[in-house]
Amino acid sequence: MALFGSLPTLRAQLAATPALRVALDYVGDCLREGSEPRTRLLAATAGHNARVELGSGVFALEQVYLTKPREAGRWETHVAHIDVQAIIVGAEFMEVADRARLTVSEDRTPGQDVVFYAPFDQGSVLRFGPGSVGIYFPTDAHLGSLAIGGVPALVRKTVVKVPVSP
Repeated sequence: MALFGSLPTLRAQLAATPALRVALDYVGDCLREGSEPRTRLLAATAGHNARVELGSGVFALEQVYLTKPREAGRWETHVAHIDVQAIIVGAEFMEVADRARLTVSEDRTPGQDVVFYAPFDQGSVLRFGPGSVGIYFPTDAHLGSLAIGGVPALVRKTVVKVPVSP
């Protein structure tokens, strides 16, 4: 089941596993004023998507993009990784649903570790703003980067990929 909330709340609720600790520490760095990852994200332009190795198989994708209309999004899950997604600047809608309720349209595993699904309109909608964190396990289909009110907006985000198995 996906988890959502502030970084301190999620730290308090999660079992202390080393890989998730690495991911949450990195998210904390991205949220801290003046930190190297935050400074890098704030300086990046739209279209930026950089991979940062964090060790133990954990890595982050620092992203800067314009949110999109819902019909331009795709439902997805991952098999080999847990996603820890954090909005640093900006806001977007994110939808989530149990993958068992969706129909696979394209499976790009294991090479790209992403499974895409057919359109689905029964997901739960969440509003993510600065400091919002979502953790998506392999059973959690998610549809993100969605414009709020249909108006594209710039988002600066980190997605930390945590291996399901060490």
